[in-house]
Amino acid sequence: MGKGRVEAFSDGVIAIIITIMVLELKVPHGGGLQALLPLIPTLLSYLLSFVNVGIYWNNHHHMFQAVKHVRGGVLWANLHLLFWLSLMPFATGWMDENDFAMTPVMVYGFILLMCGFAYYILGRMLIRVHGADSDFAHTLGSDRKATFSVCFYVLAILLAGINPYISVGMYVIVTGIWLVPDRRFERMMK
Repeated sequence: MGKGRVEAFSDGVIAIIITIMVLELKVPHGGGLQALLPLIPTLLSYLLSFVNVGIYWNNHHHMFQAVKHVRGGVLWANLHLLFWLSLMPFATGWMDENDFAMTPVMVYGFILLMCGFAYYILGRMLIRVHGADSDFAHTLGSDRKATFSVCFYVLAILLAGINPYISVGMYVIVTGIWLVPDRRFERMMK
């Protein structure tokens, strides 16, 4: 089965996720710049979530450039990833609405963790389709950034009980690490 519908569907869902997040931003009351000051935490949490969703979209796009074909398991694994990404607007809003309280920050981290786990499953399903000795499998290989991210997310979730702002800082660090695009598949395609 071709990969085009998976890519198109994923692009559409991700566009909707980003749209939902931006629609959650409330217009400030007042015409001066000072009216934006109370919205700074909201804008920063939106920015963090927007960048995270954008990173998944970017890496999904790069990975699917190397995909030759898909099967049903890949469709379900992709839907699993999209499910967790679709919870980002909820988690972002809850975290912001409650001034970065412990439980919303923990849930936000859990959703980030599950997005990473779902992306890992998607990669494994694609390796199963293409074969363990395929160029795709060799290109995906092991991923130190992903392992680091999982460890950091788990630690950040636990630390939210002590200080949620430390956890948010850790989420920002992981996001910063992923801002450098995953070039493995670009190199493979050359």
